[in-house]
Amino acid sequence: MKTEVRFMLAIGLMLLVLVGTNLIFPPVVPDEALQPDSVATEVESPAPQQADRDPVLPPSVGATPGVGTEDLEVGPLEEERLTVEGPLYRFTFSDVGARLVSAEMLGFRALNRDGLVDLIPEGAGGYLGQKLLVGTDTVDLTRVRFQVDPASGVFLTDGGGPRELRFSYQHPTRAFGMELTYEFRPEAYQVLVRGTVTGVDRPLLLTELGDGVSFAEADSAGEARAMAYVFNHVRDGIESRPLTKAQPELVEGPLLWSAFKSKFFVMALLAGESEAGASETDYLGGLLVGPSELGDRVRVTTAQSIRADGTFSYRLFMGPQDYGRLSSLGEDMQEVNPYGWRFFRPIVRPFVSVIMAILTFLHSQFSLGYGWVLIVFGVLMRVVLWPLNQKAMRAQLKNMAVQPLLQEIQAKHKDNPERLQKEMMKLYKEHGFNPLAGCWPMLLPWPVLIALFFVFQNTIQLRGEAFLWLPDLSAPDPLYILPVFMGASMFAMQYVSMKTVPQTNQQMKMMMYIMPVMMVFIFFNLASGLNLYYATANIATIPQQIWINRERKKMQGATLGTLPKKG
Repeated sequence: MKTEVRFMLAIGLMLLVLVGTNLIFPPVVPDEALQPDSVATEVESPAPQQADRDPVLPPSVGATPGVGTEDLEVGPLEEERLTVEGPLYRFTFSDVGARLVSAEMLGFRALNRDGLVDLIPEGAGGYLGQKLLVGTDTVDLTRVRFQVDPASGVFLTDGGGPRELRFSYQHPTRAFGMELTYEFRPEAYQVLVRGTVTGVDRPLLLTELGDGVSFAEADSAGEARAMAYVFNHVRDGIESRPLTKAQPELVEGPLLWSAFKSKFFVMALLAGESEAGASETDYLGGLLVGPSELGDRVRVTTAQSIRADGTFSYRLFMGPQDYGRLSSLGEDMQEVNPYGWRFFRPIVRPFVSVIMAILTFLHSQFSLGYGWVLIVFGVLMRVVLWPLNQKAMRAQLKNMAVQPLLQEIQAKHKDNPERLQKEMMKLYKEHGFNPLAGCWPMLLPWPVLIALFFVFQNTIQLRGEAFLWLPDLSAPDPLYILPVFMGASMFAMQYVSMKTVPQTNQQMKMMMYIMPVMMVFIFFNLASGLNLYYATANIATIPQQIWINRERKKMQGATLGTLPKKG
């Protein structure tokens, strides 16, 4: 069962118990798209680690009289690697094919092995290699040596300006060349790419986005479910394809961006040079999704038209799924790993933003670890909702006092529905009777619980945060202590709550025992931080419930006449 389905089942069960028991047992929340025939031959394995020849050019590309393709072969070339390092990342490029062979995140350690998170899987052979489609012919530049400037690589300093890394290739016998310029900024994971192609008339640019993001989490099964390639179509919007179900396909454009994502990281290629938005001439033409040599993955290649002057540009983002950073890219890039289902996002998103602001404030201002932050947040939630709980208690007492009159009306007019409805409305107006009044204030914490579920699903700030015996608050408790404790706290809360409810029937008692067991079963594989918050909120509710029970005992002797009428 999927984690999201398991969680929503828990929410449904809790709502059923909360509302159902209150009702049943009253207390007595562009360019032309890439065409299949033009790219059908482009499904290839990753580029090898050395160059063995210059590209075989069709006769129309930079032709020189008397030179044929048999004159283009050169001997094997050993690749050289160079590094771009800044405060946030360390990228390693190869001069063969101008390919990216490593993308290390300096602020994040891998949780499934020693070392830093490297977005490129081992054995992938390099990403971002370039090919040109000229008619039905392909010019493969992933296996040729580029000249690099600066040859020593690039080092970015905190607070410094942007730096460039330039790759250039010129065919030795043809008037054909290509230049790629990467612009890096020390404070951003975004990279601006500009390029120029000479000696060929407006070919189609094919950029290999690669085979996906590498595994870096301790929970490999949960991370595998999050792995996907995502794209944003100009007309149809954002679509995601889980890698566990991905098949070779041709995605027709125009597209605003394409990306690979894991649970917490993303590699994306965006059309255009700035967050102001891509123009129609810069849209991605489509995606070619083919088989990968890395097992249960696919290899994605993006297509983009080159401008009439031979230039092209796009942006890269290679980094964590930080909502603020992704939002700054524009084109709804923050929705690459959205919170919940599409129809649910407008409801959940505001709660997520507010909750993350509160958690971040408590973490930074009071120097608290996120585990303690969640405990404080759980207690604060109950303190803030205390007046609503009091209101719910008083509503329950009023409903309890009205029950004899309600039963009398129902018995008297059981054969006359119309009269029954009128008498019930009259009862409501006179005494403010509302069967849901006692439970609706209790529903308010639930959007917070749902929002926290999605916060722990893919919020990078909580990744790898340890607390007591828990190695990672965004992952399940490896010892299953918290889910059991959460179930016990839920039982204790229900037990205290029912102590002063008169005429507790057998069904209610059975639910008090069964519900915590079901919740343990559902929550045992959810994020330990979510269990910590929910258990804390339950424990914080018990003192409030004891106080409410005392007030209830004082008011149980009240009759309907002693309770104030509405208005």
